[in-house]
Amino acid sequence: MASNPNYCNITPEIESLATMAKENSRIDPGDFVKYDVKRGLRDLNGKGVLAGLTEISDIVAKKIVDGQEVPCEETAYLLLLGKLPTKEELDGFTKQLSYYRSLPNNFVRDVILKAPSHDIMNSLARSVLNLASYDDRADDISLPNVMRQCVQLIALFPMLSVYGYQAYNYKSGSSLYI
Repeated sequence: MASNPNYCNITPEIESLATMAKENSRIDPGDFVKYDVKRGLRDLNGKGVLAGLTEISDIVAKKIVDGQEVPCEETAYLLLLGKLPTKEELDGFTKQLSYYRSLPNNFVRDVILKAPSHDIMNSLARSVLNLASYDDRADDISLPNVMRQCVQLIALFPMLSVYGYQAYNYKSGSSLYI
């Protein structure tokens, strides 16, 4: 169904990221007792509603490298995988983002340009919902597929934002410049 041959691929690199996410998403049950964390409405036997443990961090979206401002893809990596990447891991993650950074044929014309919105969040939400119809594996909730979808959305959000913004400006009388 998807016209882009990479659109639904789960690469070996994505499989590796999924495995890493699973390994880094475990919380030692002893930490609930050690830090006296209340489990929402649960008791120590696990009955009730689970709230869980969280970590607090300082997220920086951009940094200066060689005199230029660059996005911190380490932040996306950290949020997905629970740890900061090494240089090699970041390079691999960046390559995965590049691999998935293309929209299905005619998506901009058929979805974004046909119904531009003054609300960029509305435009992004509508685009994400429409992307599901291009995903042959949209209902596959396996960890590797969900990781693929996450990486793909991270890669596509900048494009969807720019296209949505420019489509609204075009509707408002500006020239269409993408």
